[in-house]
Amino acid sequence: MPEHLPDVYVSFRERFTDIARQQDALARAVDEAGPLDEKTARLVKLGIALGAQADGAVRSNVRKALAAGATEAEIEQVILLGLTTRGFPATVAAWKWMQEVVAEQA
Repeated sequence: MPEHLPDVYVSFRERFTDIARQQDALARAVDEAGPLDEKTARLVKLGIALGAQADGAVRSNVRKALAAGATEAEIEQVILLGLTTRGFPATVAAWKWMQEVVAEQA
């Protein structure tokens, strides 16, 4: 597993392997259920993670969006769009998490 995964996530997957496999299958089915390309879907999921103020999900979706071909500017715009819906503190926090992920990958 990638080293950036939290220990608790890895431990949960190791303890409940069947449930983790089923969750992975559901995630694949959901990702394939509509017409959005992977990059767009990752940017949407990033917006949802920002709205939930979910640090790990923001970081994960930044990584996955970059891997799917999103630019840093596109990711920043998604985060900035959260400003008028989720608020300034949530937006700044998500931007900080994004900056940390980008710095890790540099």
